Amino acid sequence: MELAVGGGLRRSASHTSLSESDDFELTRLLSKPRINVERQRSFDDLSLSDVSHSGGYGRGGFDGMYSPGGGLRSLVGTPASSALHSFEPHPIVGDAWEALRRSLVFFRGQPLGTVAAVDHASEEVLNYDQVFVRDFVPSALAFLMNGEPDIVKNFLLKTLLLQGWEKKVDRFKLGEGAMPASFKVMHDAKKGVETLHADFGESAIGRVAPVDSGFWWIILLRAYTKTTGDMTLAETPECQKGMRLILSLCLSEGFDTFPTLLCADGCCMIDRRMGVYGYPIEIQALFFMALRCALQMLKHDNEGKEFVEKIATRLHALSYHMRSYFWLDFQQLNDIYRYKTEEYSHTAVNKFNVIPDSIPDWLFEFMPCQGGFFVGNVSPARMDFRWFALGNMIAILSSLATPEQSVAIMDLIEERWEELIGEMPLKICYPAIENHEWRIVTGCDPKNTRWSYHNGGSWPVLLWLLTAACIKTGRPQIARRAIDLAERRLLKDGWPEYYDGKLGRYVGKQARKFQTWSIAGYLVAKMMLEDPSHLGMISLEEDKAMLKPVLRRSASWTN
Repeated sequence: MELAVGGGLRRSASHTSLSESDDFELTRLLSKPRINVERQRSFDDLSLSDVSHSGGYGRGGFDGMYSPGGGLRSLVGTPASSALHSFEPHPIVGDAWEALRRSLVFFRGQPLGTVAAVDHASEEVLNYDQVFVRDFVPSALAFLMNGEPDIVKNFLLKTLLLQGWEKKVDRFKLGEGAMPASFKVMHDAKKGVETLHADFGESAIGRVAPVDSGFWWIILLRAYTKTTGDMTLAETPECQKGMRLILSLCLSEGFDTFPTLLCADGCCMIDRRMGVYGYPIEIQALFFMALRCALQMLKHDNEGKEFVEKIATRLHALSYHMRSYFWLDFQQLNDIYRYKTEEYSHTAVNKFNVIPDSIPDWLFEFMPCQGGFFVGNVSPARMDFRWFALGNMIAILSSLATPEQSVAIMDLIEERWEELIGEMPLKICYPAIENHEWRIVTGCDPKNTRWSYHNGGSWPVLLWLLTAACIKTGRPQIARRAIDLAERRLLKDGWPEYYDGKLGRYVGKQARKFQTWSIAGYLVAKMMLEDPSHLGMISLEEDKAMLKPVLRRSASWTN
């Protein structure tokens, strides 16, 4: 079923259009033979309890495990995993698959992705009729788990071709490796042709280019390879070059003294101004995960060897920096509370000159004795103490968090269930910004009023990340409880984009209905909980070679 995508968004510049002449390149890549690799279970026959005791998955490249997803495509629209296990599918699973398939976009007869939302009741189309790179990830995982990898392969190849086009915003040229935020299929009925128009930020609200698109692309390429056992795609010169171009943007040397990646507001899932400029946890965690995925897939040839060495060096520094300075638990909070300021030299304890009076009052009550999390941002004289869900979940899945830190994050979620889960999983950030601070930080953005949208709203798409993190840490009961909450309302409410309120009780004031990643996020969470071996496509085991810093800074005071 082909989805006709209408207008509502002004045409992008011609330099971001992919037309007939480029079809040869896609056909050539698609026609490359696939290696028929025997599929294996990632967990073999491990149970959930075995996983929690073993600490996750086997290490190494693609020689280890492959996630199942089935060799057979489901004929009734339910996950293939349901046929492999005795689980009785929930009644809304079938509706979810039907809604997901309605969002499919076709380009010259081939499925290419899913649009952001199919909300026919909404008068404003805006850019919800486009295929977003980050939004497609849960859809891609759902199709991979259901034994339908071709759409994911098509998506990876077509976005790779879009990456190669010249990218300009006004008269300024973007970096060569930038991936588009989204693209749209344009139909010319008179000429009978279809073209693609990509948005690299020149049409986006706020005109901000996405930093996370390239990272998600690398992560999805690994997920495809892990699931199918088809290593030929990642090994093509085109994919190798695509990875190197993305890495060139973020591994270049400059004036920065930190291994973290400097980013603008609006460069990630939180795509409105929300005070995440600097070094947001979401980007750092995705950066870390993409580096680790690329390290597995890059060839050690003349061109790839240099990048492999840079990645190894950066990962070592980034893991130390994040685990040391972004981590916050009860002891660490107490240490920051007692910081001295204006310290100089290498012996300084308060290295970023964080003023203890800047610690918000809510944090003292929010922080449990058992539990912790990675804070939102750390930069000179500024520590954003807010909780951000996506960054903390990716930290667990990528093993940026140590096993102890991963357990502490899950402890925090259980201890602060009402604040972070409430009646609809999952708070994108906590707490909301209010009053005068909201006016300054968000620029009075009416969509980001308190406990709405990115300012403390609840996003069902995050359910799949929560479930994956729960399985990896051996806490599936948390995911099961969260999924049960979501199933009570998602279908009845029409699969909304987000929910509002402190408890996530109300459908978002501007939320689109039939939001594709809300649908796909639920399906991925459901299939992953039923068959935990699916986790292998999106999870990385801890690298023992990385240094484990001392998590408590109190010892520094006695030195």
